[in-house]
Amino acid sequence: PTNTDPNDTSRRKDDEQFGRTVTITTEDMQRKKNNVKARTTLLLSLPDEHHLRFSKYKTAKELWAAILKTFSGNKATKKRKKNILKQQYGNFKAEGSETLEQTFNRLQVIVSQLQFMDVVVEKDDLNQKFLTSLAPEWMMHTIVWRNMNDLDTMSLDDLYNHLKVYKVEVQAKSNSNS
Repeated sequence: PTNTDPNDTSRRKDDEQFGRTVTITTEDMQRKKNNVKARTTLLLSLPDEHHLRFSKYKTAKELWAAILKTFSGNKATKKRKKNILKQQYGNFKAEGSETLEQTFNRLQVIVSQLQFMDVVVEKDDLNQKFLTSLAPEWMMHTIVWRNMNDLDTMSLDDLYNHLKVYKVEVQAKSNSNS
């Protein structure tokens, strides 16, 4: 399609010198801009030691495919990763003097990785897992929260935020018992 708008500056001058007219639509320009943004975001998300290896890919789609191929592994590797993550989730407990926030963040990482591997974790199961994994000083609050009716609809973030309110109280009790 030839652009007949006299105000349009999307034609490249060097192409006109050789008798070619290349018309670039606004959709083409937006597509190019989006590709540059996506490709840049992907490259910046990689550790520095991988930049050179992946910089040869010209489109975000090619780059994403290469990243997935490199870091996802084959079917056997994916299955092994999935099983390890399920095991980590099943055995999840607060560690030593870990804070509520640290326990929450560690569980979030495991759950995010499970979701990336297409493993569905039900809200109720996730909330129960979080409550039962907390350190002993949280026991009174976990008993109350484990008997709440809306754990199957409440997000883990909401549960964490509800518990965070009691952090000072739990720390004070923990310090008085030491």
